[in-house]
Amino acid sequence: MRASRKRPINKRDGAWSRSRETNATPAADIRAAGSSGKSRTLVAHDAGSVEISLEDGCLFATLQRSRVGNRISAAMAATLMDLAETVEDDESIRVFLMTGADGTFCTGFDDDVDARLVETVAIISKPTVAVVNGEAHDEGLELALACDLRAASVKASFALGQLQRGVLPHFGGTQRLPRLIGAAPALQMILTGEPIRGDEALRLGLVTYVARNPGDLDRMMRELAATLASRGPLGVRMVKDAVRKGHDMTLEQGIRLEEDLYALLQTTTDRAEGIRAFLERRKPLFKGA
Repeated sequence: MRASRKRPINKRDGAWSRSRETNATPAADIRAAGSSGKSRTLVAHDAGSVEISLEDGCLFATLQRSRVGNRISAAMAATLMDLAETVEDDESIRVFLMTGADGTFCTGFDDDVDARLVETVAIISKPTVAVVNGEAHDEGLELALACDLRAASVKASFALGQLQRGVLPHFGGTQRLPRLIGAAPALQMILTGEPIRGDEALRLGLVTYVARNPGDLDRMMRELAATLASRGPLGVRMVKDAVRKGHDMTLEQGIRLEEDLYALLQTTTDRAEGIRAFLERRKPLFKGA
């Protein structure tokens, strides 16, 4: 069954999932999580939830529906879409990271999940990271592919097994996976549906880090998040823009785009702050302006 396309990406209709403790929107919950230093759960009725925490400009979202392998329900998807919009709009949030509860990332979507969920994550202009602590299968892998970076535990597994159900990957898997690891390895994964483990995913370039010991993945996730959050937000946005658009350009066109973005960045206060910080031998305090 094809997933629903009813929900527009930018519509704010007040129908988002609410906090267990308040009637605030997820944006308000994010602010509350940041001020309290504690995680908060965005309730998605009886069909799972999304737990969030905000630490030094890094928003962590944990999928909570472990009884069915953290499959994303329609209500969870609505919450994630609202979170993605909030991440994009809120300048205090520098990085968005997703993981799953109880040793599983995500094993798929329910049939009524909005088909725009993955694209809503993919178009975020800030760094996004999928922290794969277990199975990332089917639509769960497609969601991870929409993120900029992927880190995994050595026991994590990755698979696109939709053909076994008589359907195609239809959240970008047939397009993003070959662009990332090459056509032949992608075809093998999609045609056979066989999962690969963390080490093989690292070899293929599907992930950029593999944690070999328990606890290493969480430590690495926080270190990576802190590093990404410390970079100038305008420069980060321009790098993502250059890489994304340049992928579909000729080399000459891509270099011209890079030069234009470089020149534009020179006019910003963040660039001036970067120079001052270097001369004063201190960490820069980028404002995104």
